[in-house]
Amino acid sequence: MPLSPKLRKALISILPEDGLIEHEELLRPYECDGLTAKRTLPLAVALPATEAQAQDIIRLCHEEDLPLVPRGAGTGLSGGAQPVEDGLILSLARLNRILDIDPDNLSARVQPGVRNLAISEAASRFGLYYAPDPSSQIACTIGGNVAENSGGVHCLKYGLTVHNILKLRIISAQGELLELGCDALDSPGYDLMALMTGSEGLLGIITEVTVKLLPRPPTAQVIMAAFDSVEQAGRTVGAILRAGIIPAGLEMMDNLSLRAAEDFVHAGYPLDAAAILLCELDGTQAEVDETIGTILAIMEENHCSSHRLSTSDTERAQLWAGRKAAFPAVGRISPDYYCMDGTIPRHQLPEVLARLEKMSQDYGLRVANVFHAGDGNLHPLVLYDANQPGELEKAERFGGDILGLCVEVGGTITGEHGVGSEKIDQMCVQFQALELAQFHAIKAAFDPKGLLNPGKAIPTLHRCAELGAMHVHNGELPFPELERF
Repeated sequence: MPLSPKLRKALISILPEDGLIEHEELLRPYECDGLTAKRTLPLAVALPATEAQAQDIIRLCHEEDLPLVPRGAGTGLSGGAQPVEDGLILSLARLNRILDIDPDNLSARVQPGVRNLAISEAASRFGLYYAPDPSSQIACTIGGNVAENSGGVHCLKYGLTVHNILKLRIISAQGELLELGCDALDSPGYDLMALMTGSEGLLGIITEVTVKLLPRPPTAQVIMAAFDSVEQAGRTVGAILRAGIIPAGLEMMDNLSLRAAEDFVHAGYPLDAAAILLCELDGTQAEVDETIGTILAIMEENHCSSHRLSTSDTERAQLWAGRKAAFPAVGRISPDYYCMDGTIPRHQLPEVLARLEKMSQDYGLRVANVFHAGDGNLHPLVLYDANQPGELEKAERFGGDILGLCVEVGGTITGEHGVGSEKIDQMCVQFQALELAQFHAIKAAFDPKGLLNPGKAIPTLHRCAELGAMHVHNGELPFPELERF
């Protein structure tokens, strides 16, 4: 359905000359994000060049009751930027300026379309960097990182996005400009900035982010350790953390994923290992040397079959390159794969790995496992062939069971990819009716018309009842006062 003449005229009056995309072939790149199994064409795509233009578009959508889906680089993996058929995509890709770097306050002020890696590149001349480093950091944008509360391989020691930002500028659903947080380390009142982080575009549109910067550590080294079983590698993760050591990064890959990454990147991974751990230590050289000795002893106690220690920054980067390229590398060994994202208590890692193997056999689908093992964030990649009838649906059911397993052992259905449209049904497994009702109440407080990224992240209570995740008596929900949800 095309834009109405009235709406088209209004958008053209706001946007730069090339800022409105309407033709079907040009809309195709926007029909999905990294979750390519779900595709929808939007009415149009708006590409504002300034914050003021974005604000005018949001006001227009509010006046016209037009659904609005914000989009950054489109690298998200949960359908968070999936369009709605009767709505507008608001692309923030052109708001891509680094506005200020303040080395004295260890911060940078950036627009939402700035790439994650570009922040560290710009801050490097001051000996500083931005710590959260998703594997897609070469392409993903900081606005999307805030919306999904992204992490990365170094989040174990340095935290997620929410721990590394100071202030946000957002535009409300009504088109009002708000500032949340401050340039200091804390601010009074409710922590609305934390609420906005990870809100997946449901509560407001981010137009500026003030991030924390850190001094680059004087030394960083990586230990790559090989194991004859994934359970041994999992137990080693727990042993390292129980020893009171918090590595800068602690990642795990099974044989299927490490072989794919090695063929792609040639990082030097041992192809006969059932699993490898990548453990990075940083700090002064004396600190790193002492900790490496302790960790090597722990690895030996847990039957590490071999290990390798990086001796230069180039070698360290090469060891990490395989891990960061694991997702695209798996595309070399399967026509399609379904990337899952869940989090479990770390001590449950050996049991969950064993159950994943059993589930893989039951479904007849291979799984390549890549983990942020230090914080329990799992990324099982379910391999399938979409050209085979029923395989996509089977992979999706397998993925749903993986998330159910995460909840069963005390974890959550997402670690950093968000809920989006992909995991909305699993929210009925994770939360009870009253909890979901509170989520809806918060959404209504920020966006009474429900125009921002509709149909994402929070299921209706009716949907949970349909799935059998909530008790229904005589066709009625258990909480009549929550009927509108």
